[in-house]
Amino acid sequence: MSKRIMAYLGLGANLGDPINQLQQALALLHHSGGVSVRRISSLYETSPVGYLDQPNFFNLVAEIDTVLPPTELLQAAQKVEQCLHRVRLERFGPRTMDVDILLYDHRIIDTVELTIPHPRLLERAFALIPLHELTGEIILPTGQSLDEAMRALPKDQWIKKRDFSW
Repeated sequence: MSKRIMAYLGLGANLGDPINQLQQALALLHHSGGVSVRRISSLYETSPVGYLDQPNFFNLVAEIDTVLPPTELLQAAQKVEQCLHRVRLERFGPRTMDVDILLYDHRIIDTVELTIPHPRLLERAFALIPLHELTGEIILPTGQSLDEAMRALPKDQWIKKRDFSW
């Protein structure tokens, strides 16, 4: 039996019915081979980052355990995006679903196809705040504490916890 690895995925959507799509994405992930969704953060509504002329996003972080190696987990995440009709028209643009691997065990991975921790994790309130909700104060694989990273976030990112129960 393969060793189970704990990982954290960031999910977000701002087109169509984002909350329903997030629920579908969690179900698809949970029922994909080798992935088990353990816990999910609260739901957060957030302002877009990068490309600003688009609707607000709904985001969450899922704690999973998996037997999949990192590249296979990336493929599973991309398959979920495809099932929910993700189209990549512009960088940081609107989307029906985005699934990012934020953390995988306590590993640092830097390949052409995959960078873990996620390369923009430390810049994004919509990833750090729900991650902190699930993990509390942790030391990231880069050696930085999660609390330090949250204090260093740009102050212009609007984020609001939504009253929603899964």
